[in-house]
Amino acid sequence: MPSPNWPADVIKNEDCWTDVEYCKQNSLWYPLSKTLAEKAAWEFSKEKGLDVVVVNPGTVMGPVISPVLNGSMVMLVRLLQGCTETYQDFFMGSVHFKDVALAHIIVYENPSATGRHMCVEAISYYGDFVAKVAELYPEYKIPRLPKDTRPGLLRTKNGAKKLMDLGLEFIPMEQIIKDAVESLKSQGFIS
Repeated sequence: MPSPNWPADVIKNEDCWTDVEYCKQNSLWYPLSKTLAEKAAWEFSKEKGLDVVVVNPGTVMGPVISPVLNGSMVMLVRLLQGCTETYQDFFMGSVHFKDVALAHIIVYENPSATGRHMCVEAISYYGDFVAKVAELYPEYKIPRLPKDTRPGLLRTKNGAKKLMDLGLEFIPMEQIIKDAVESLKSQGFIS
C-alpha cells in the first residue's frame, strides 16, 4: 500500500503492489522502501535461480516485545491519544505478531508455498479499526472518524486466503487490539 489505481471492484490480494510513483510524489518513504526491497529480492531470486517465498504482513500489533515501538504500535498509541489521521491511502490489515511469526514458519515448512502471501486477519477500513478501539476502550478519547476511510476498498475476511489455505487461523482484530493496548498500558507507553 498505497495502491490508489487498484480496481475498486477487486479485493486486494498478492497481485496488488504499492504504487511506487504515487509514494514518491507523496513522500511515503516507508512503503516505498519496503516495495523496492521486495522487488529487488524478486529480481535477485530470478537472476540466481532461487526459490523465494514472501510474507507481506499488514499492521503488526500485539504485546510489546522490544524496547522501541514499531510503526504500527506508534499509530495505535497516537490514536489512543486522540490523533485524527485517517490514513486515507491505506487499508487496515491488522495482524498479531504471533501470526506473522507463524506465517513465516508455515511458508518455510510447506513446499507448496510459492510467491507472495498477504498476512492480515482481514481487509477493512481504518475507520473500522478506530471504531473497534473506541468500543473496547471508551476511557480513551478516540476521535470519531468516518467508517469509510478508504473509498472503493472491498472489505474481506479472507484477504490472506493463501496463508489460510496453508492452515493459518488468524487471531481476530478484537484480540489483537486487546493484547496491544494492555501491553502498552502495562509497560507504561500509555496510561
